[in-house]
Amino acid sequence: MTSSKETGGVTGTPDKDYNLIWYVEACLSNALRLETYIQDAEREKDTEIADLFRKAQADSRKGAELGKTLLKSRLNGG
Repeated sequence: MTSSKETGGVTGTPDKDYNLIWYVEACLSNALRLETYIQDAEREKDTEIADLFRKAQADSRKGAELGKTLLKSRLNGG
């Protein structure tokens, strides 16, 4: 959903900052969800799928870390 109007007045947070916060939360949530998927695959002894989910989980963690670093610098006025 794209809007040409800033909606930060509703949330009290500028859209670009809100979007970054959302991104970090989504990455972290995805990493948690993938842990369940990894365990399911391991229980079924399907290493191919477990490896795929591990790679996706690592990517989600990386995205979260990059987002947190950027968010920290933005919140500190950088």
